[in-house]
Amino acid sequence: MHCVDNQVGEIFFLDAPGGTGKTFLIRLLLAIRSKNYIALALASSGIAATLSPSGRTAHSALKLPLNIQPIETPRCNISKSSGMGKELQQCKLIAWDECTMAHKKSLEAVKRSLQDFQGNSKPFGSTLILFAGDFRQTLPIIPRSTRADEMNACLKNCYLWAHVKILKLTVNE
Repeated sequence: MHCVDNQVGEIFFLDAPGGTGKTFLIRLLLAIRSKNYIALALASSGIAATLSPSGRTAHSALKLPLNIQPIETPRCNISKSSGMGKELQQCKLIAWDECTMAHKKSLEAVKRSLQDFQGNSKPFGSTLILFAGDFRQTLPIIPRSTRADEMNACLKNCYLWAHVKILKLTVNE
């Protein structure tokens, strides 16, 4: 809450195997909406998106390019003056579930767009980012690729990973 209230703009990764309470924690954080804050619930898969209140896939909500791999410096296909552009300018929290399935360039595109919309040079502007997932499950899928291509597309191989603070859920109850 400190990060949200003070617009610190931190980046967290919630490393959480199935059944450890990841969805519960994300829903709890999204309750900041009761303070009239804008918080986006995103997921890399449609199934994961249905588990969060008002959840959407990241590609749908942020208008990410579908074939992002060949694009050198990708951006979200959203204009500043659009409804979503205005939401992103005011956004306090983005919770992205199953982000381990996303290509690292998708995260870079969101970073560039938030910096531009908010006029803030910090990674992801002043928005608190909560990535959640499990690297022991699905990695990014790249058609006709090698294992090395898939590993290179992974979030851990993104330059943004140096800014990420890792949190872990381990108890399966």
